[in-house]
This record gives sequence, C-alpha cells and structure tokens, in this order.
Amino acid sequence: MSADSGAITRAEVAHLARLARLAVNDQELDVFADQLDVILGAVARVGEVAADDIPPTSHAVPLSNVFRPDERRAGLTQEQALSGAPAAEEGRFRVPQILGEEE
Repeated sequence: MSADSGAITRAEVAHLARLARLAVNDQELDVFADQLDVILGAVARVGEVAADDIPPTSHAVPLSNVFRPDERRAGLTQEQALSGAPAAEEGRFRVPQILGEEE
C-alpha cells in the first residue's frame, strides 16, 4: 500500500497482477484497486478491535476429537482384494501401462 495516501494505487494493483500472472485491463485496475482498499480497510479495523485480553480462537465453539479409537481388525486377504479387480497378474492389480514405461 502507498505510505502517503493509505489507498492502494493502480500501479500497485498492476504489479500484483503481474506477480500473479493475471491479465488485467485498465477498467479492472480501477475496480480491483477499490475492492482491495475495502479489504485492507476491513483487515485494519479487525486489527484495531483485537485486544490483548481476548484469547485468539480458531473456532466459535469448542471442538472435541470425533475420531474413533484405533483398533486392530482383520483386513482383506490378497485373494479378496483382487477378486473385484478387472485384471490381476502374479498376485497384483494389472493396470494399463502409462508414461511410456517399459515392462
């Protein structure tokens, strides 16, 4: 942001667009400069409101672990896993060759 006016300039928007490899026309530069000003102003206001006595939060309500406990259980045998495969060879899934790899 410009230090003198506090508003983001068209030149800064054009620079950001170049960095992001975005093609931006003159009309879009004006629109994006206005939009970025609003966004930066809102972020600045949030920074003003944040107080040292308010702990930072990541969620509005407390979360608890919703995962089930890890328990060992029997998995599929090799035959069961391959039973639904369209093609199997030497105990493995047979898939089409890709990327010109040699067998």
